[in-house]
Amino acid sequence: MEEVTVIEDPAAAEVSLDPMRSRLLAELVEPGSATSLAAKVGLARQKVNYHLRTLEKHGLVELVEERKKGNVTERVMRATGASYVISPVALAAVQPDPSRSPDRLSARWLLALAAQLVRDVGMLITGAAKARKRLATFAIDGEVRFATAADRAAFAEELAVAVTSLVSKYHDESAEGGRSHRVIVAVHPSVKEES
Repeated sequence: MEEVTVIEDPAAAEVSLDPMRSRLLAELVEPGSATSLAAKVGLARQKVNYHLRTLEKHGLVELVEERKKGNVTERVMRATGASYVISPVALAAVQPDPSRSPDRLSARWLLALAAQLVRDVGMLITGAAKARKRLATFAIDGEVRFATAADRAAFAEELAVAVTSLVSKYHDESAEGGRSHRVIVAVHPSVKEES
């Protein structure tokens, strides 16, 4: 089971968004059968089994084992991911395109960049898995509290200068066998988690 699974297929995205199927995916972080899940979610075993087969068809759950119980074979399933994210690829015709209106100060442009990040990394994960290779990535996540809007603006300017300097220092367009990497740096207000 992957920690995060990226859903790229539109049909799989649609299936995952059904409230009952979403609940089943959450329950299947630990393996379970239609019978054990029926009691947890309050549905008939046959209805749960229908949902499980649909989730399995779209690669969102997988068979862990089959157990013989009398004349019945019980299928034990688990989710393919502990959590899921839907890639903009699933909405290909309307996926955000950051190149349409690049604006460093626009929240909507930041969102379009984030969507591009999900799309690109999802595709890279899929390709790396098929090639049975590791994917080289790097990320930093942190929080900073600014005393004033002027401090925030100064921080953004210094950050832009530092990143631009690093990119200039290490970017080598003529490097034979080199590989391009995307760099995205974002600053946005923190969202307070409700308890």
